[in-house]
Amino acid sequence: MKNVTTLVLGGGRGTRLYPLTKFRSKPAVPLAAKYRLIDIPLSNCINSGMNRIYVLTQFMSVSLHRHIRQTYRFDAFSGGFVELLAAQQTMDAGTDWYEGTADAVRKNLKYFDQPGIDYVVILSGDQLYRMDYRDMIKTHMDTKADVTIAALPVSRKEAGSLGVMRADDSGRVGGFLEKPQTDEEINLVRTDPAWIDARGIESRGRECLASMGIYVFNRKFLVEVLSKTAYQDFGKEVFPAAFRSRHVQAHLYDGYWEDIGTIKAFFDSTLSLASSNPPFDFYVPDAPIYSRARFLPPTIVDGATVKESMIADGCKIGQGALIENSVIGLRCQIGENVTIRNSIVMGADFYEAESQRDGRVAVGIGEGSVIEGAILDKNCRIGRNVRIVNEAAVENGEDGDVCVIRDHIPIVIKEATLADGWKL
Repeated sequence: MKNVTTLVLGGGRGTRLYPLTKFRSKPAVPLAAKYRLIDIPLSNCINSGMNRIYVLTQFMSVSLHRHIRQTYRFDAFSGGFVELLAAQQTMDAGTDWYEGTADAVRKNLKYFDQPGIDYVVILSGDQLYRMDYRDMIKTHMDTKADVTIAALPVSRKEAGSLGVMRADDSGRVGGFLEKPQTDEEINLVRTDPAWIDARGIESRGRECLASMGIYVFNRKFLVEVLSKTAYQDFGKEVFPAAFRSRHVQAHLYDGYWEDIGTIKAFFDSTLSLASSNPPFDFYVPDAPIYSRARFLPPTIVDGATVKESMIADGCKIGQGALIENSVIGLRCQIGENVTIRNSIVMGADFYEAESQRDGRVAVGIGEGSVIEGAILDKNCRIGRNVRIVNEAAVENGEDGDVCVIRDHIPIVIKEATLADGWKL
């Protein structure tokens, strides 16, 4: 893998994940109690033997930069690195904010347009999956493709929210349609399920190949297309042009994959990880998911009831607390007789002594509070007998600077304070 360089796209403004992206970029959003979204592609790279990685960042990137610096350090003998490339102005014309996926890569061409680099892998920073990229690079080399796109078989219903490819019998891509909505549009890019079955993957009624946003480029082709055009986006501009004149190959993948692009997707996929049979396992001996080592004490549980939940390190859970189908993050302090159901509590970045509160509500969740179907961002101060339940079934709404409802899910904003007795 020494002739491979990887670019991880740090994401745009992340408006569909607001308010989780109010103070951070999408890849920095906490995931599964102790990780961040960026840990997924970086861990996949490391497990695939790819250790020359650039992360392109732009919006609200301070916490993302801090996490990467504290987590991903290679020894002096491996030659590996995870380098941060923030959008910046330089003396070169046209260098400024990234205006799309292709534009972001174009503005960093000098970092990978070098001798000894034959292939460039481009990844998204906000997806949940496990993949050995060496298999995809092998497909790319065996087919002598100019660019290879990871393809996930999906049903017609799922195709409406994804980019769908049409491939011939050899797997060469001949067409692409972004988010087809009608049967007529889907039929234009439909794939025969028998073709999928013939390649060792059970189609199970799936008849569309969706782009996963994971690409392998020949370096020379990538440099050529970005240098000679003003294309800003891979999916909408680069690939439609490439299909007509270059060899674009599909690489089939059939594992768990989730695009964490909306509050609903984030909420559902995170809670599914807390089930007794989660769709994604964070620890596989040969391919673990890495994150920052924090050296926190074990969690203490004092007479609480916990069912189908994920609890991170450094927590303290009081007597009589009930936690069901929930994810509890780092350093979370949960008082007595608290009820948490179907919720995500992201925890805290620090421990707080009573002398440090200055009369404020303590960081954590006060006794007697009830939280159902909600997300609590980091460092929230939840008083006693607070009730965070969307009983009125509001789809979208806001309550000042403390709580936002998106897709029926109440979200307590990072560092918000809810006084004793507060109710949604």
